[in-house]
Amino acid sequence: MAEIAPLLLLGIFSGFIAGLLGVGGGLIMVPALLYLLAGSVDQSALMHTAVGTALAAIVFTSISSVRAHHTHGAIYWQYVRRLTPMILLGAFSGAMLTKAMSFDFMRLFFALFEFGVAIVMYFGISSASHVDHLKKWIWHLTGYIIGFISAIVGIGGGTMTTPFLTYNNVGIKNAIATSAAVGMPIAIAGALGFVVAGWNVESASGGLGFIHTQALMSIVVMSVLFAPIGARVAHNVDGKKLKKFFAIFLAFLGLSVIAF
Repeated sequence: MAEIAPLLLLGIFSGFIAGLLGVGGGLIMVPALLYLLAGSVDQSALMHTAVGTALAAIVFTSISSVRAHHTHGAIYWQYVRRLTPMILLGAFSGAMLTKAMSFDFMRLFFALFEFGVAIVMYFGISSASHVDHLKKWIWHLTGYIIGFISAIVGIGGGTMTTPFLTYNNVGIKNAIATSAAVGMPIAIAGALGFVVAGWNVESASGGLGFIHTQALMSIVVMSVLFAPIGARVAHNVDGKKLKKFFAIFLAFLGLSVIAF
């Protein structure tokens, strides 16, 4: 049994950050769940359970976050539609593939991925062209990669969608809002994949495949309340400062996973 109080606090913080930065909250939940579930889940299934539970929680958090961003008219739904079909395929296949991955491989992949994105965001590396001029195959390939990697590391995709959009000259606040919407299909497909992948795995003791149901319910109760608060704050903060904070935040999370 995992302790409820730390999971409720995790729900508050991850929900707020999800709304503020357009991420699903998995960036916070995965490292935290590694520590919080270490005593109740077998280590061979620990990373898988942390990732699967985070993705399931993101389904609920993203709904709350998207509603808040949509009221500000900040979501570019045309970009969501272009990315979603291949994101669904990538997320489900990524979740299924994790069954063959070791704990250490997933942990290091997560950390290195965080550092790479943090560098791109912090230094403001961007393309010479606008996202509207990208070819169709680039949208399809990008969607698949976002979905695939998101499912492996347990995120809603905002960590990649936001840098992808800002790199192609979309404003940070619109990129964050659009990324929040993209996170929903990723989380749904990824969570289903982790249920299927962990269904008959003996070490998966969370309750629903690789999803820890007690942790999921505890997180969701608070995250759906605090995601709209984070979204409101995002629309009242300077864009450049928000971008720098996003990058530093990612680097910190990468370090926390390496230190585990």
